[in-house]
Amino acid sequence: MNYTDKSCAEFVEVLASKAAVPGGGGAAALVGAVGMALGSMVGSLTVGKPKYADVEADVVGLMEQAAALQTELLALVERDAQVFEPLSRAYRLPKDTEQEKAEKARIMEACLRECCAMPLEIMQRCAEAIDLHVSFAEKGATIAISDVGCGVICCKAALQAASLNVFINTMSMTDRAFAEAIDAKANALLSEYIGKADAVFASVAAQLVIS
Repeated sequence: MNYTDKSCAEFVEVLASKAAVPGGGGAAALVGAVGMALGSMVGSLTVGKPKYADVEADVVGLMEQAAALQTELLALVERDAQVFEPLSRAYRLPKDTEQEKAEKARIMEACLRECCAMPLEIMQRCAEAIDLHVSFAEKGATIAISDVGCGVICCKAALQAASLNVFINTMSMTDRAFAEAIDAKANALLSEYIGKADAVFASVAAQLVIS
């Protein structure tokens, strides 16, 4: 099932249900795609305006990168669901004998690795999206500056939401060295990009708020 082919109402309905997927990771990817789309809209409102002719080529390049990120983030909605379903089944495996316990532990560990990889990739794509918003804020049409702020804060929220889906899986892993390495990557992205997103948002807000 491709969740991004559903209507907004259908997606929200299944998200609110007790179905195992989609979940927080898929929701984060979708919010990240929405945020990046807002950045793209700023580009669309900039290109072709004589006032911004000197940065038009740069903005076109940003829009191409943004379009690729939107596509990747939408694909990650589905991929996150695909990797979580085996984990949800693994939780229900029997563990009555020592052999069953060992087999369940083996399968669980493999599934948890997959379930860490997807939200970490969502984080990486959201980080790239935040970087693009920095550039859209610098070069985009001022008439659309509020959309840069809206877009970057969506990407920040998606980054943070995806991190929780990394951490809830790493905390259950038995290979603690691997789990800590993944946690370190996620924390590094949070440390760098929450501040970047906040700076863009603050800059936008300062241009809009009249004291």
